[in-house]
Amino acid sequence: MRRCPLCHNDQAELSFQDKKRGFYLCPECRLLFADSSSYLLPDAEKQRYGRARQTGKQKQLARFIHPLLDQLQSLQPTPLFGLNFGRVLSEDGLKQIRDAGHHLQQFDPFFAADHQLLHHQYDFICCFRVFEHFRTPAKEWSLIETLLKPGGWLAISTPLLTSLAAFPKWHYKNNPTHVSFYQQQTFAYLASQGKFRLIFAAQDFILMQKTSGSAITRDLDAEPPLVD
Repeated sequence: MRRCPLCHNDQAELSFQDKKRGFYLCPECRLLFADSSSYLLPDAEKQRYGRARQTGKQKQLARFIHPLLDQLQSLQPTPLFGLNFGRVLSEDGLKQIRDAGHHLQQFDPFFAADHQLLHHQYDFICCFRVFEHFRTPAKEWSLIETLLKPGGWLAISTPLLTSLAAFPKWHYKNNPTHVSFYQQQTFAYLASQGKFRLIFAAQDFILMQKTSGSAITRDLDAEPPLVD
């Protein structure tokens, strides 16, 4: 048995074991998580995590953020103030956002760790391939809750776990920095806690809206873009 790092249920059971790691399934929130004893040391994780700053990953990140902003602007015509949480978009990508009249702050625990940015609230928060790296997802989730304005949007890109039976052959688990794996039920659980409304969750895109005094009430008119 293990304690779930997201909902703190203490009845998580071993779901899969390979030569390097054990993975535990929470019966309440359905998070599948790696045994903490297998976590990389910080320097090794930083080196591995830094590979996402390569050109190909930058293009994926831009394709995730830019269409999202276009859709959100159709719901809120005023300039948007957002936070790119966990990644760093290139200067070229930021220029496109500024040219459209929006402002995007960026927080990355390894490469842009400006903690002053975590004392503001934002119209939207985007997390591109970040959630799978969370070792203490309850802590990060609580932080995101506080950073988002009422009515604000949370856009997440993380490949959803759709089959427990197929997990042993899923390549995504082989990256040792990937320690938390989410199912649709996991985000439904988070939404059910009362502060978020789950709008969309499929493949590798999840869209949620913070409730309570929302100034933005309409759903997006079209399905959000899925990242390759």
